[in-house]
Amino acid sequence: MPFLEALRDRAQAEENSWLAERLDRHASDERRHGQIFAHALKQLNKHVIDFKKLPQKTVDGKLDERKRSPFFDAYFQGYSQEQLKPQNMEWAVFFASTYILELDASKDFLRMANTLPEDESHSANLKKGMTSIAQDETGHAAYLREAMERYLGLAATEQAIDEWRTRKVNAMLAMVTNFVQKGGQMASMVEEGAPVEMETSLTSQSNSVLEKVAA
Repeated sequence: MPFLEALRDRAQAEENSWLAERLDRHASDERRHGQIFAHALKQLNKHVIDFKKLPQKTVDGKLDERKRSPFFDAYFQGYSQEQLKPQNMEWAVFFASTYILELDASKDFLRMANTLPEDESHSANLKKGMTSIAQDETGHAAYLREAMERYLGLAATEQAIDEWRTRKVNAMLAMVTNFVQKGGQMASMVEEGAPVEMETSLTSQSNSVLEKVAA
C-alpha cells in the first residue's frame, strides 16, 4: 500500500490526475483485500505473520539470500532495489510488470473462488470475497494496460507485455527450483491461535507485489 500511495503522490506531482486517481483506487482495493483475508483467517483461528516484525538476517549489510524471494529476484533481474523504489521506478516498468501480475492474479483468484462450496457459510463468504478480489484485479490490469498504451503506444506495449510475460515464466521456474532445492519446504505465512489484529494483517497482506522488493 505505501508503495502504491507513493506512486499516486508522484503522479499527482507530475499533474497526471488520471493515473493518480487509479493508483489511489488500486491502493484502496488492496487494503480491502487485506481485510477479506484477515477475516477469513480469523474464522480459522489463524492470523497472518507480520514479516516486518521478524528479525532480518543480514550478511555484510545485505539481506541474507535465504530470506530473499527467488521469484522477485528473477522477475526483476537487472534492476536494483534503488531502481525499484517508487520515486525512481520507470513508469513503463511499473505498468508492464504489475500488469502481468494483476492479470494472472485475477484469473487465479477466480479459479480458487470457483473451487469453494456455497453450502457452508464461511466458504460461501470467502467465495464472494475472492470473486470480488478477482474483479478488482481485472480492473487493475485494465488501467495498467491503458496506461502503457498512453505512455508507450500500441506496438511498444505489446513488446513490453511479451518481455514481462517471459520474465514471469523465468521467475516461476526460479521459484520451483528453489522449492525443490529446499526439499519441498515452504515457510508458513500464518500462525495458530492468536487473534487477528486488523492492522497487522493489513500490513502483511495489502502490500503490493512491488513493495516486497522495493521496501
